[in-house]
Amino acid sequence: MGKGRLEAFSDGVIAIIITIMVLELKVPHGADLEALKPLMPNFLSYVLSFIYVGIYWNNHHHLLHAAKHVSGTILWANLNLLFWLSLFPFTTGWMGENHFAPLPSAAYGFVLLMAAISYYLLQRCIITADGQSSVLKRALGTDWKGKLSPLFNITAIGASFWAHWLAQFIYVLVALVWLVPDKRIERIIIQTEE
Repeated sequence: MGKGRLEAFSDGVIAIIITIMVLELKVPHGADLEALKPLMPNFLSYVLSFIYVGIYWNNHHHLLHAAKHVSGTILWANLNLLFWLSLFPFTTGWMGENHFAPLPSAAYGFVLLMAAISYYLLQRCIITADGQSSVLKRALGTDWKGKLSPLFNITAIGASFWAHWLAQFIYVLVALVWLVPDKRIERIIIQTEE
C-alpha cells in the first residue's frame, strides 16, 4: 500500500485541528490593550498548542518519508495518533479558559503524554513493517528526546496540582526541545540514497 493517502489524510486532519484551535480564540470586546488582557491565557495556550501540532506535523512528515511500507497496523497506529492530536483544541481551550487551573492543565498534559506514546507506537509499527534494516530504526538511534518527553509530561501532570506554573514551564520546555528540527531521519535517508 502506498503512503500518499495516509499522508494526505493526516495532513488534512492536522489542518482541521489547527483551524478548530484558532476558531476557539474569542475577539476582544474593546479596542484597547486592556481588552486583550483577559484573553492572554487563551492566546498563550493556543500558541503552545500550535507549536506542538506543528512539531507533530513536521516529525510525522519525516517519519512517513522514512517508511517503505504502509500496513493495516500502521494505519491504525496513525489513527491513534490523530485521535490524541484531535483532542488538542479541547484541552487547549479548557486550560486557557480556566487560566491554567490544575485539572485542565493536567488534562492538557495527559493528552500530550498520550500523543507522545501514540507517536512512539507509530514509529514501532513502521519499524516492524520495514524489518530489521529499517531506515527509521537506524535514524532513531537511542531517541533520547522521544524517551524523555513522556517522563517530563508525567512530571508536569503531577506538578499541575501543586505548582501550575511549573507544569506550564515543563510543557514549554518539551516543546522547545522538539522545536529544534530533528535531522536524524533526513541524514540517514540522504546516506541511503547516495
